[in-house]
Amino acid sequence: MDNEVSIIRRITWIGFYVNAVLMAIKIVTGLYGHSEALVADGVHSMSDFATDLIVLCFVAIAYKSADSAHPYGHGKFETLASLIIGVSLIAVAAGIGLKGIDSIIDAMAGNILPRPDLSVVIVAVVSIAAKEILYRITANIGRRIGSSLLLANAWHHRTDAYSSVATVIGASAAFFLGQQWRVLDPIASVFISVFIGVSAFKIIYPALNELLEKSLPEMQVIKINETISGVPGVISHHRLRTRRNGRSAIIDVHIKVNPDITVTEGHNIASEVENRLNQLLGMGVIVYVHVEPFVSGRNSDGLML
Repeated sequence: MDNEVSIIRRITWIGFYVNAVLMAIKIVTGLYGHSEALVADGVHSMSDFATDLIVLCFVAIAYKSADSAHPYGHGKFETLASLIIGVSLIAVAAGIGLKGIDSIIDAMAGNILPRPDLSVVIVAVVSIAAKEILYRITANIGRRIGSSLLLANAWHHRTDAYSSVATVIGASAAFFLGQQWRVLDPIASVFISVFIGVSAFKIIYPALNELLEKSLPEMQVIKINETISGVPGVISHHRLRTRRNGRSAIIDVHIKVNPDITVTEGHNIASEVENRLNQLLGMGVIVYVHVEPFVSGRNSDGLML
């Protein structure tokens, strides 16, 4: 676990410094180069910079071992951090979108928008390359260690790359195609806000589901049922409940066994259920198995047929 925290911190610090540089270059170039799209892109990089700080602050807490105050571990801190990232993206998207719409209205009213500089396009192209590399590295590591926090931050990098693509299109058209096309720069900033909003939803939705104790995905629950049923000695099982706690899954289940076996044999069967679920879902899974005697003539809930 300490190794995982170290990995998360290392890749996040890299993103932190890259975002700091991109943020400064985009905002300065956008302001002096007359590009709302690049300024919006720079604000997005600023939000990336802020979420890197959130990851660095929360990761040490999220990966702490269980204690008396948090017997299930601290995984929900990771979920909370993902939610904060998502909400911050919504706020950024709203601000960028409203500013772009204001400029579009100005252009429609006959006001002449300034021509972006060629430096705007160059900076945006460099940003696309840098943020796509950051996304791929961060997402690969996040999937490998099962960190929703890293995956959320990776998506933040990807949305910044999308933002820069929109900036390249809008600023290039505004620079090369003439005065009547300059409105494409603020239009690009509105598209950027939409990209950011969609990405925010992709982060917020699973985080909310986890905080609201939603069960694991249906296909995963089916595999869990099959795994439990396949354990020798388990005649049937019921009251299966699943949920997620950060990077860990929590499973509660009642198994029915032969009523004539010993307590030790029943314990061994329950331990085998735990072992197989660990193999299925990873060693971070938390499993609670309640052993019950199987009584012929009763259904899975113990009621008389």
